[in-house]
Amino acid sequence: QLQLVESGGGSVQPGESLRLSCVVSGSPIERYNIGWFRQAPGKEREGISCLHINLKTAYYMYSVTGRFTIFGDRAKNTVYLQMNRVKTEDTAVYYCVAAPLNEPQCARGDYWGQGTQVTVSS
Repeated sequence: QLQLVESGGGSVQPGESLRLSCVVSGSPIERYNIGWFRQAPGKEREGISCLHINLKTAYYMYSVTGRFTIFGDRAKNTVYLQMNRVKTEDTAVYYCVAAPLNEPQCARGDYWGQGTQVTVSS
């Protein structure tokens, strides 16, 4: 059974940076696409990034392209989401997801973490 545990959320001001971590246990991360979704209050959950660590390819939703970077550390079996120049609209609960390797946007998540809150406000 795969388990994903997120950390790194918190409160920051607009323009600042934050790094989220997703520690994966139960399987090497290269056996899945690992990605991040988020859900803001009153809004639908949206997929923001997905990493195929073997192919070194990544998907980014348009609104985070150029500001967020996803990357993995095989030795730590961890995937990170580096969030730069955050905006108030980035406020949401962020979830880590593991999806099959044929899901380049991690659209069909098989395993989910419990979520970590990110709040961006001045």
